[in-house]
Amino acid sequence: MALVAGVDSSTQSCKVVIRDAETGTLVRSGRAAHPDGTEVDPQAWWEALRSAVEQAGGLDDVAAVAVGGQQHGMVCLDESGEVVRPALLWNDTRSAGAADELVEELGGGETGRRAWAEAVGSVPVASFTVTKLRWLARHEPENAARVAAVCLPHDWLTWRLGGAAGLDALRTDRGDASGTGYWSPATGEYRTDLLERALGRVVAVPTVLGPAEVAGRLPGGAVLGPGTGDNAAAALGVGAVAGDVVVSIGTSGTVFSVAEAPAADPSGAVAGFADATGRFLPLVCTLNAARVLDAAAAMLGVGLDELAKLALAAPAGADGLVMVPYLEGERTPNLPLATGAVHGLTLRTSTPGHLARAAVEGMLCALADGLDALLAQGATVNRIILVGGGARSEAVRRIAPEVFGCPVLVPEPGEYVADGAARQAAWVVQGGAQPPTWSAGRSEEYAGSAVPRIREQYARARDLILDRPAAS
Repeated sequence: MALVAGVDSSTQSCKVVIRDAETGTLVRSGRAAHPDGTEVDPQAWWEALRSAVEQAGGLDDVAAVAVGGQQHGMVCLDESGEVVRPALLWNDTRSAGAADELVEELGGGETGRRAWAEAVGSVPVASFTVTKLRWLARHEPENAARVAAVCLPHDWLTWRLGGAAGLDALRTDRGDASGTGYWSPATGEYRTDLLERALGRVVAVPTVLGPAEVAGRLPGGAVLGPGTGDNAAAALGVGAVAGDVVVSIGTSGTVFSVAEAPAADPSGAVAGFADATGRFLPLVCTLNAARVLDAAAAMLGVGLDELAKLALAAPAGADGLVMVPYLEGERTPNLPLATGAVHGLTLRTSTPGHLARAAVEGMLCALADGLDALLAQGATVNRIILVGGGARSEAVRRIAPEVFGCPVLVPEPGEYVADGAARQAAWVVQGGAQPPTWSAGRSEEYAGSAVPRIREQYARARDLILDRPAAS
C-alpha cells in the first residue's frame, strides 16, 4: 500500500495526515499548535511541522508529501537563505495604507482597481504579499535591502523539507502564487514590474509548477509535490468541481468556486485566484469567521456547543438584534481599521440567546455578501458545500440555509486542506491528467426556507459602518 502525506500549515496550527494513495483512506495523523499573532517567525512553523510529523508516525514510509499553507504571508530571505524578519501573515492589516498607495499609483479609483484586476486578477488589499512588501520598503528599509528572495509560507516549508538547497530551489504553485499580487493567473507569468513597484527592486521568487509536478525530494527519497494555498487545497480536499461553491468557516471566512476562466473584478470584492488543478478559483474572503463565534461565546461565558443551543432557541432575525462582525477590521468590504458593532439592542433583545443568534447570523451574512459578489461575476451555483471549524456548529449548519437561501451540504468533519494536499501528493505519484478519485465520505444536507429579513436588517446595519470613516 503506497502512502502519501498532506500538510496543512494554517494560521493556528499544523496538521499532517497520512493517507492511502489509491483510496484516500486515513492511516494516521498528527497536529501541533502555532503561536498566536499576525507576525510569526517561520521557524515556529517548521518546529510545529516536525512535531506534527512525529505525532503522525513520521514520513519514512510515504511516497510523496505536499504542503497546503495559509495564503499571502510574506517570508523574506537573505542571500544565504536566512529569514530576514518574522513573516507578516495574511491577517496583518498594517499594510492597508500600502494597498491604497499601490492602487493610486496605477491611476487611483476605478482606473487603478481595474488596472490591478487586469494585471493579476485581484485588487490589492492589506492581506496580499505585494502590499506587505511595500510596507517593508517604507517602514523597514534596512530589512528590505537585505531581501534576496520572497516566498509564501507553503513555499518555505516545501523548500525546508527538500533540504533548502539554495534560493533557486524555491518552488510554488499557481494557486498560492495567485495570491501574491505579482503573478497573473490569466497569463501564468510573474509581473516583476509590480514586484519592483512594491519593493523597489526585483528579487528572486519561487518557480511556479504545474499541479502535479515534482518540487523536490525529502532527504529520505519521498517526492515533494508543489503544494498550494489553503483554499485551493480545501477545494481539492472536498472534491469541488465546476458549479460548486465552497463556504469555508475558519480563522477567515472564504467563499469560492471552481471556474474554467480567470476572474478580474475591478471592485476588489472577488479575488481572481487560480486553483490546484489548472483551473481557477474566484474567491471572496472575510477576516472574521469562526472567531466571531469564539468571541460571542467568551462574552456569554459559555462553550461553543452551548452557544449553538442558545442561538437555535432564539427566533430567526433575533428580533432585530444585528451583529456586524468586523472584530479585526475587514477585508471584504475593504475596511481594515473598522470595528464590529451591535445594533437593535433593546430590553427584549438583551438576552444571551439573542446575542448568540446575532453572532451566527452576522457571520453568515458577511459570507452571503461574498456569495452575491461571486454571482455578480458570473459564478454558477449548483450546490453550496459548508466546511471548516465553524461548520461544526449545529447553529451554523441549521441557520445557513435561512441566510443563503438554498440548502447546504456539510461533509463529515475532516482536515480538508491537509486532505487536499495529500490528494495532490498522490497525483504526483500516480500521474495523469486529473487527481485521483477518492471517496468523498458521508455528507449531510441541511435545508430550510430563506428568511429575507435576516439579510435585510444586516445590510442596514452594515451600511452604517460603510458610511462612516473606519475606526483608528
